Amino acid sequence: MSKAVRNRLFGLLIAAAICLIDQGVKAWVADGLQLEKVKTIYLLPIFNLHWQPNFGVSLGLLTAGSTEGRWALVAMTAAIALFVLIWMMRERKLGDIAALALVLGGAAGNIRDRYMYGFVIDYADLHFGEWRPFLIFNLADAAITIGVLIILARSLLSREKPDAAANPAPES
Repeated sequence: MSKAVRNRLFGLLIAAAICLIDQGVKAWVADGLQLEKVKTIYLLPIFNLHWQPNFGVSLGLLTAGSTEGRWALVAMTAAIALFVLIWMMRERKLGDIAALALVLGGAAGNIRDRYMYGFVIDYADLHFGEWRPFLIFNLADAAITIGVLIILARSLLSREKPDAAANPAPES
């Protein structure tokens, strides 16, 4: 088995682990802690668990106000996840594959929520006094964000240097 194939399989394992952990935490928050009934559990001065169903996508955009909207969001996010999976399967470097796996695993967790409940379960409330640097989010959202940031950083910081032999400097 080639290194690229091993890296891709590892990426699939990362995506599956992110999705399963996300779904486990959401089940614990919803069923174990009964957060939907309690609404807020104060854990730390800067972090609470707070029940927040999210009927939209990132930043509450594209809110699904109908059954058709819900299924359109499921289809749209599934198409994006399929694109990420295909992209991941074409990559060779573990760093790129791992970042895409974070995005894929997070997307799969949120797609399952939207399919099962009609909304995504958000619960993590990071705040500093009244200031909230993020909307209330979940583990899948965090994985997607971290994955995208890694992809951006790798694309900006690891550009291939032009080969001097292949592109000789023009003579003056």
